[in-house]
Amino acid sequence: MEVGKRFTVKTTVNEQNTAIALGSGDAPVFATPMMVALMEGAAAQCVQPDLAEGKTTVGGHIDVSHISATPVGMEVEATATVTAVEGKKITFSVEARDACGVIGQGKHLRFVVDRQRFTDTANAKREK
Repeated sequence: MEVGKRFTVKTTVNEQNTAIALGSGDAPVFATPMMVALMEGAAAQCVQPDLAEGKTTVGGHIDVSHISATPVGMEVEATATVTAVEGKKITFSVEARDACGVIGQGKHLRFVVDRQRFTDTANAKREK
């Protein structure tokens, strides 16, 4: 994976992804948790084709600002751009936009892990 690689995902704001529906507010606008999920999804999809068989990435940290509201019916796109690769650590700049401009921006950190080992470790917690 290369610094500068980018990937964009899109969604349309609907009743199911508003702040009201998610319980993160009481306005019928695109929910901040949905914007964050869209950004993380863009980052994960950006690098997945470059990973070895059995590897995936997991989110480690995200620091974003949600700076503008988007109403129901408007499309939102999130773009993740690789800004650094240090071993298993991948850093991204992330940005979300609607037809009026930037609605959110920040930084996101993901780590490359072995999918099976990661899942086994998570499942072991259930057994305790």
